[in-house]
Amino acid sequence: MHGFRRQFTGELWQSSKKKTVKTTLLCIFLFLFIGTLVFGRWIDASIFSGYLSQKSILTSKQTLKKHEFPLDCTAWNQTQTCTKNYPTTNKPINPDRSSNQTCPDYFRWIHEDLRHWKETGITKEMVERARRTAHFRLVILNGKLLRWYPGRLPNLEMMFDCDDRPTIQSKDFRRPNSGPPPLFRYCSDGWSLDIVFPDWSFWGWAETNIRPWRNVLKDIKEGNKRIKWEERVPLAYWRGNPHVAPARADLMKCNVTAKDDWNTLLYVQDWNKESKQGYKESNLEDQCTHRYKIYIEGWAWSVSEKYILACNSPTLLITPRFYDFFIRGMAPLHHYWPIRDNDKCKSLKFAVEWGNNHSAKAQAIGEAASSYIQEDLQMDYVYDYMFHLLNEYAKLLKFKPAIPSKAVELCPERMACGEEGNWKKFMVESLVESPTDTIPCTLAPPYDPPALKDFLDEKFKSTKQVEMWENEYWDKVNSKKP
Repeated sequence: MHGFRRQFTGELWQSSKKKTVKTTLLCIFLFLFIGTLVFGRWIDASIFSGYLSQKSILTSKQTLKKHEFPLDCTAWNQTQTCTKNYPTTNKPINPDRSSNQTCPDYFRWIHEDLRHWKETGITKEMVERARRTAHFRLVILNGKLLRWYPGRLPNLEMMFDCDDRPTIQSKDFRRPNSGPPPLFRYCSDGWSLDIVFPDWSFWGWAETNIRPWRNVLKDIKEGNKRIKWEERVPLAYWRGNPHVAPARADLMKCNVTAKDDWNTLLYVQDWNKESKQGYKESNLEDQCTHRYKIYIEGWAWSVSEKYILACNSPTLLITPRFYDFFIRGMAPLHHYWPIRDNDKCKSLKFAVEWGNNHSAKAQAIGEAASSYIQEDLQMDYVYDYMFHLLNEYAKLLKFKPAIPSKAVELCPERMACGEEGNWKKFMVESLVESPTDTIPCTLAPPYDPPALKDFLDEKFKSTKQVEMWENEYWDKVNSKKP
């Protein structure tokens, strides 16, 4: 989706769960503007009447100097129709990025996410069963891809759920060839079969004044240079909303008190107050001032993960339940320090003590994570991940996608021209106005079972090693008490 042009349908409906228009807007923007994935996009107007100017965001790749299809609100205001003729093919001209460039290792999880349909394929009936909780349907026809990789993506039809937590439970599909419904969302867990996809915040988060990822990544990189790691506050830092999940409320008990010092500085983020004060205290590039950063999930995974890992300070990662699309390529003791979720305060205190006593090793962990985020999670790879995921998904379809009868065509102008404030600002900031001059990275084959087992076993062993060190530390502390 580095800006695809094609026929697209996004059919929206109410599910058995109550879903707000705001939730749907935040989700649909991902597909309708992430590249602008499509030329013709279609939405069920009977369900979404009055909200056709969804809050959406465009991608930001600007490799070509020539702007072939900029946002044209003047024409839109005159016609209120999507009339542009976008290119359907594009010849890459950049020899620096060839088919010999292999995608980062976390791309290999695409094969694992789609493995459940490898033998049976995906039928129309399976897709329809995913409609139970989905917010919208997306259909791509005729290979008309816009903006990034014109003409490369095949026909497909898919369902997307914008809620936080996965819903397709693997226990319900244990029989061979049981045909689970394929449902895309932003995160999943070890008990679910939901297919993970990059979240909306890569194109900006208007409500929190967080700019598109391409620019935020640059800002954090510059912010990392302001204070050398050894000169940063030698404590663990977290700022966020503790009210969204019990685990976060539990984390706040680890703040410094007159009685206990857990080597932490934890702050409540009041987004309402921040919005009124112009977000002066929430610039991500200004938060790389402590030697250690804490990551903890909210109601599900948190988009804060990538911002924290990019900060060049070791991330103290409290044992997560959920995973997004890129975290599965990261390893404990190399990219982050694992923290127990059932004894957070003691675990955090030990982590900071260990890091301050092994500064070179601690600094190396922070630098490895920052390098991973800066290099393997740059926007080019985010787009490539989406491209390969949808491409591999399309290969499994056993039916021909079709445009729903009540669909309404959407285009960048329909989405952006009626907006204002940060919504409009971020759309324009991340707008793709030209096809890329490169081709996608090469997707590596699936893990063979022994290699995948070894990879997961090594993660487990590293986590257990930290827990052993931690137990030894607290045994010594307790033995010294009178």
